[in-house]
Amino acid sequence: MYWQTTRFQIDLSAPKVMGIVNVTPDSFSDGGHHDNTTAALRHGEALVVDGADILDIGGESTRPGAPPVGLAEELARVVPVVKEAVKLGVPVSVDTYKPQVMQAVLDLGADIINDVWALRWRDAQGLADATRVVAAHPSCGVCLMHMHLEPQTMQVQPMQGDVVPQVLSFLEQSALTLCGLGVEKTRILLDPGIGFGKTVAQNFALLARQSELLAAGYPLLAGWSRKSSLAGMTVRADQGEKLAPQERLAPSLAAALCAVQQGASVVRVHDVKETVQVLKVLAAIRSTQLSPMDSQGHTAS
Repeated sequence: MYWQTTRFQIDLSAPKVMGIVNVTPDSFSDGGHHDNTTAALRHGEALVVDGADILDIGGESTRPGAPPVGLAEELARVVPVVKEAVKLGVPVSVDTYKPQVMQAVLDLGADIINDVWALRWRDAQGLADATRVVAAHPSCGVCLMHMHLEPQTMQVQPMQGDVVPQVLSFLEQSALTLCGLGVEKTRILLDPGIGFGKTVAQNFALLARQSELLAAGYPLLAGWSRKSSLAGMTVRADQGEKLAPQERLAPSLAAALCAVQQGASVVRVHDVKETVQVLKVLAAIRSTQLSPMDSQGHTAS
């Protein structure tokens, strides 16, 4: 199985690590740390050294309650970074829902559009259409994510009932719509949208029943890194307080590992080096299971 993108066919026979580069002042975990071109590029270069298979560059926070960013501001944040990042030798993904930003970064050679709105966004005049920007490109990859409502309201009124069939139905329909416009299935990845309008219990249901989402026939991306649902499960014993985003490394690694074990093809993470190490251990275990070792450590024939 592979993911077709602008410049790369990404082999998904082994899980891939997507490193997060937030060119923002207000992202929930690292807002302001890389909010200029130089800092963002330096961070992206470091993530590649740490083992990132893909870089995901974003210029607008989609944390709960985050205000929207104007088109001109997002372009000013993202375009200079993408222009240089495409020289780093790995696929470059851009996290955006605005058709104009999509077109600008694709013109620069970006490989993937990663859209929390699953290409549903239109401008006020109805002239800019995210779906058609992607469909008009000959080969870019796209990640379609499920989001309930929008960032300002998604956690005020989270989803009701069993979310797994609802998320599956939405993602299937989104992918079918895109395929109907001529986009090859190999270009599409799906993301259940952990934390985007779901309760803690619903997020963990999506992980526990991830195999049901795979029934759609597309590879999955899992984005658990430093999410608040993980903090809800892990508190500081001395104070009974939830862990801050920067303190959520261990639960983030556990969630990434579980997601891969449940069939996720890509994990989107802040902590690339540690995630790569965890996945190498998993790969070694799986390799040993395929080639059993005798008690002296020799591969059995």
